[in-house]
Amino acid sequence: MTRSLLEDAFAHHVWATLRLIDTCLQLTPDQLGTSVAGTYGSILDTMRHTVGGDSSYLFALTGGLVPTIDEPAMDLGELRAAMEVNCAAWNELVAQNLDPDVVVTRVRDDGSQSLAPLGIRLAQALHHGTDHRSQVCTALTNLGVEPPALDVWDFADQDNRLSEIPPPS
Repeated sequence: MTRSLLEDAFAHHVWATLRLIDTCLQLTPDQLGTSVAGTYGSILDTMRHTVGGDSSYLFALTGGLVPTIDEPAMDLGELRAAMEVNCAAWNELVAQNLDPDVVVTRVRDDGSQSLAPLGIRLAQALHHGTDHRSQVCTALTNLGVEPPALDVWDFADQDNRLSEIPPPS
């Protein structure tokens, strides 16, 4: 069976978010409240927003089969559990024969609507996660905490799917 071209992209997306949550689980409440100028907000609020956004994208893309989450009320452990649910949902979604041009409509709570092609929505989900993970890593660095390695190459290396060959001598 052929794997989806999107499988690695979304597997990395989930892996990186879970890895970052695991790092944040080691922080004190004061550290989780740290904000850095130019970022979304505190570390905890940014992680809530990141996982909440991910769930919201899946809600729209699955026609409501994946529920949204109550992100403001969730702690890091609950966010981690939600992201693990999202992992299975992304795997199932990207395994399908997707048409990137099909228009997906998202109806917001206020009745407004957002219409965008599936390909754009998938790209946004990946971008959103990467952008906010980077912001949390910036806040961690400002705290003197070493952020985890979240690069796609790190993902491939830990999965033994990256080989480096040194130049010939």
